Amino acid sequence: MDLREKLSALPVSRRKLLAGAAAGGGLLLAWTFWPRAYPSPLIAREGEALFGGWMTIGQDGVVSVAVPQLEMGQGVGTLLAQIAATELGADWRQVGIEPVAPAGFFANLPLAAQWSPLWEGLFGASDDPQDSAVTRFARSRDFSVTAAGTSLAAYELPLREAAASARDMLVRAAADRWDVEPEECEVAEGFVIHEERRLPFGALVDEAAQLDPPDPAPLRPMPAFEEPLPGEGDASTIFPRLDLPSKVDGSHIFAADIRLPGMVFASIRHGPHGLPELLRFNEDAVAGTRGLVGVVKSKRWLAAVAESWWIADQALAKMRPYFTGPGAVEQVILDTEMERAREDAGERAERIETIGEPDSLIGEAQVTRRYDVAPALHAPLETASATARLADGRLELWIASQAPAAARDAAAKAVGLSPSDVILYPVSAGGSFDARLEKQHAIEVAQIAAEIGRPVQLTWSRAQDLQMVPPRAPVSGEISATIGPQGQPVAWRARITAPSWMRETGHRLFDNYVPEAARRESVGEADAFAVEGAVPPYSIAHVATEHVPARIGLPTARMRGGAHGYTAFFTECFVDELARNAGRDPFLYRMAMLGGAPRMAEVLRRATRLGDWDGGQSGSGEGVAMVRMGRDPLTAGHIACVAHVRRGEGGIAVTQLSAVADIGRVVNLDLARQQIEGGLLYGLGLALGAPLTFDSGHPVPRTLGEMRLPGLAEVPDMRIDFVASDAEPFDAGELGVTVSGPAVANALFALTGERSYRLPLSV
Repeated sequence: MDLREKLSALPVSRRKLLAGAAAGGGLLLAWTFWPRAYPSPLIAREGEALFGGWMTIGQDGVVSVAVPQLEMGQGVGTLLAQIAATELGADWRQVGIEPVAPAGFFANLPLAAQWSPLWEGLFGASDDPQDSAVTRFARSRDFSVTAAGTSLAAYELPLREAAASARDMLVRAAADRWDVEPEECEVAEGFVIHEERRLPFGALVDEAAQLDPPDPAPLRPMPAFEEPLPGEGDASTIFPRLDLPSKVDGSHIFAADIRLPGMVFASIRHGPHGLPELLRFNEDAVAGTRGLVGVVKSKRWLAAVAESWWIADQALAKMRPYFTGPGAVEQVILDTEMERAREDAGERAERIETIGEPDSLIGEAQVTRRYDVAPALHAPLETASATARLADGRLELWIASQAPAAARDAAAKAVGLSPSDVILYPVSAGGSFDARLEKQHAIEVAQIAAEIGRPVQLTWSRAQDLQMVPPRAPVSGEISATIGPQGQPVAWRARITAPSWMRETGHRLFDNYVPEAARRESVGEADAFAVEGAVPPYSIAHVATEHVPARIGLPTARMRGGAHGYTAFFTECFVDELARNAGRDPFLYRMAMLGGAPRMAEVLRRATRLGDWDGGQSGSGEGVAMVRMGRDPLTAGHIACVAHVRRGEGGIAVTQLSAVADIGRVVNLDLARQQIEGGLLYGLGLALGAPLTFDSGHPVPRTLGEMRLPGLAEVPDMRIDFVASDAEPFDAGELGVTVSGPAVANALFALTGERSYRLPLSV
C-alpha cells in the first residue's frame, strides 16, 4: 500500500487534519518520510580508525567493538565481540568492547517490530523488522532496548557486515603494498597474510581507513559458531568472557560504582502501592544533622542527600515520610479482584488465537484444571542506582538501563531539557531480569541533581527496589481439554486471567506514564503478550487461547521469561496429569504427540537420557517438562528438562536438573550454558521461593533472605547439553526460566502423589 492509499484508508477527520497540517505547516508528511541519517556514536580516538560505525582498530592492533545492549550478566558484549572477531579474523587477545550511548544507528529493529502493538504509530503496527514504519520509529527514537532475547537477531548481521568490510579494506591495503591481487591474501589471528608475508592490522589501519567500503560486504561463508558435541555441554569455549577478569578482581564498573569529584549521595522513600502521594514529613527532625546536604521533595517521593548514603538513609528514617492515595494494596483485596475477574471470565474472555474448530469440541471438555500464580519480584542483586551531574544546561547521566533512550528522554523532560542536552554513559547492571526496563530512578536522580546543584548518586535501598519495580502479575489459568480415544487431547482451551501487564509496561516505557496511569490506561484491554506460550507445542488439532483482562490495583510488569514463565507451568503440569490419568509414562505420552515437531522430540528424548529417566513412577521423584519459545518451529528455541527431587531433613530438595536445549546455531557454548543454568536456577527460585503478598501496600517478603531463594547448598547438580543445529540462533537467556518450575512440580507429584496447582509450589 502506497502513501496515497494509506491516507485514503484513514478516517476522514484524521485525513483532514493531516492535509491541513501539511498545507499550513509546510510538508508535514514529506518531513515524516524524508530519509534521515543516523550516525554511529562510536568515535575513533587518536591512533584509531572507525570501520562501519561498529568498531575501531588501533595502530596497536586492538579491535574495539561497540556494544549497544545492556550488559546485565548475560555476556552480550562477549557475544557481539566474538561475532566481529570471527568475521574480521582478529586475534581474540586483542579484542575489546565499548558500551555506546543509545543511537538510531544501533536501533533494535526486531524488538521494535515485536513490540509494535505497544507503540503503534500513525499507520498501524507491523511485525516486520524491515517495515518502514518500524525502522522509522526505532531509529528516530534511538530504540536500542535490551529485552526478549533479541540481541543476536538485531545485531549479528550488521556487525558481520561491518567486520567483513573492515577485513576487505585491510586486505586491499596490504595487497597494494605487496602489489598482489587482494584475492591472493587471507586474514587470520589479526594478520593479513600472503604466502610468507604477514602484516598486522595495526600496520595497515591508516591506509585501510582511506579506502571506500565494499558494497556488498564480502561475508565469510560461515558466521560465528561453536559445535556442541553430545555429552560435552560443559566443554570450554575458545572465546572466554571479556568481562570476567574485571568482575573477578572487582574493577568492573557497575551503576553504583561511579564516583565524581564533589559527588554526594541520595536515598529515597516512595509511597506504598495505592498510596503514591507524599503528604507530610518532619524535616525538623534532621536539622543540624552532620553530613546532611539537603532534602528534596516531590509529589511522589522524598529524598535525603548527604556525604554518604548511610547518613542520607538514616535521615529519611527520622523524617518519617507519610504518603496518601486511594488506598493501600492489601492481599485480601488483590485476591478478591483476581477472583472477580475469574468469575466474569466467560463474559470478558477475549479470543487471542484459534486453531481448527475448538469451540465445537471444548464444550464437551472432559478435563479442566485451574492454576494460580502469585506475583513475583525481579530482585536483581544490584538495586536501582544512577548518577547525575547537571551543569551549564547539560545533564550527564550514568545509568544501567535496558531502555537507555527512554531513560535519557524521561530525565531530560523531568528537568526541562531537550534529550540532545543529555549525555548518557551506559554502565553494566548487576542483574536485571527486566527490572531495568523501568526508568523512574533516572527521573529522580536528574531532579535531585537539579535541586542540589552537585553531582548526585541515587541508590534505592533493597526495600525500595522491591517495592518500586512493578512485579510480575498474579495470573490464573484454566486449561480444558477434550480427550480422544487414545487418551490424548483432541481439543484444548487455555483461558488466562491476568492484568494486561505488557500494555502497562509499554505505557511506562513509550508514553512515560507513572505506574498508576499506565495501569488505568490498560484496564480492560486484551494483551496478547499475556498469553504467549499458551498454544501447546504438541500436535493438537483444535486449540483456543483467551485472555481475561483482570482489573487489579497493583502495577505489573514484564519479567524474564515473559508469559512463558507461567503458561509453560500450566501446559506441562496439565499434560503430565493427562498422562497419569491415561496410565502412560509422561515421557512417552509426550513423544506420541510430537510427530510434527522433530526438534522438540529430539531435545525431549535426549533430556530423558541425560537425566536417567526411569518412567517417573510413583515415589520416584522424577519429573519432566518441555518448552518451545516461539511459534515457528524453524526459528523457535526448544528445551526439555528432567528434575529429580527427594525428601530431606529440611523438606523437599531438588537434587538434579538435566536439560537439553536446541537453540539453533550456538555462537558461544560457554555463554549459552551459563544462560541455561542461570535460567534454571531463576525458575527454581520462582517455583520454591516464598510467595509474594502485600501488607498495607508493602511487598512481603521485604529482603532477599526472606524470599527463600536457593543458596549454594541448595543448588542441584546440573547437567546441560545442546543439540547441534544449523537453524538460526535463538537466545538461551529465558528458556531455562520457563522449564524448571513445571519439571520440579511434576517430580513432586511423582514423589508425593499430591499435585500443586500453584506457584510457588506448596512443599
